[in-house]
Amino acid sequence: MNSILSLRQYNHDLLVHSHSHAQLVFGLSGCLEFEVDGRGARVERQTLAVVPPEAQHACGSPGGSLCLVVDVPDEDWLRHTLGRHFDSGRRLLEQPGALSLNPAQSQLVSWIAASPLADEVISGQSAGLLLASLAAPGASTAESSALPLAALDAHIDQHAARPLQVADLARLSGLSVARFHARFLAEAGQTPMDYVRSRRLHLGRQLLLESRLAVGEIAAMVGYSSQSAFTAALSREFGVTPRALRNARE
Repeated sequence: MNSILSLRQYNHDLLVHSHSHAQLVFGLSGCLEFEVDGRGARVERQTLAVVPPEAQHACGSPGGSLCLVVDVPDEDWLRHTLGRHFDSGRRLLEQPGALSLNPAQSQLVSWIAASPLADEVISGQSAGLLLASLAAPGASTAESSALPLAALDAHIDQHAARPLQVADLARLSGLSVARFHARFLAEAGQTPMDYVRSRRLHLGRQLLLESRLAVGEIAAMVGYSSQSAFTAALSREFGVTPRALRNARE
């Protein structure tokens, strides 16, 4: 392990490994597909992945991404740096998965990413500040912060043609299925699967308006087994058939 803090570019090449130290991976731009101990996550702006020591993890970014990475030196460094936040910081680093940042934390990440990270003093103190902001009472966690709706939307759009399960979305949020369902209902005002259905139909409506693809092809692209099922669902959602929708644009 070299510098505590570093900027790293990721691409389509899949990396699979583990290391003896804990690691935090903060998204700056693009989207990094991440899996830690079998738990999937999308690391993008305002989110991070926690990699505990010795945890097997895999990551790759088909579209390319830039991340700020904290390689935590050891427990002595953590104790010295975090002081009274040591216990909560250690617990944080023992739990694999994804976390969301609040606006202040996101600004802090952006500011640090633009700093001269080659400077050992700046790198060490910035890493400590990031960890303290996550470990301090009231800091954002997967349980206390808002659900990562942007990441969920991107996942639904990317996999709209395939069967989607609540478990897939819960895993992206770092929550159990039951806890995710309850949180989603409270925050979005509808069940996860109702949300998926609505987002698929909005995507289908957009494709009808912006492309000349056949209706049956669009239906398959947004997860419907037949054109008739898609037409019926679209009519219930928007009160208009695909043909009427396309006629109206002309």
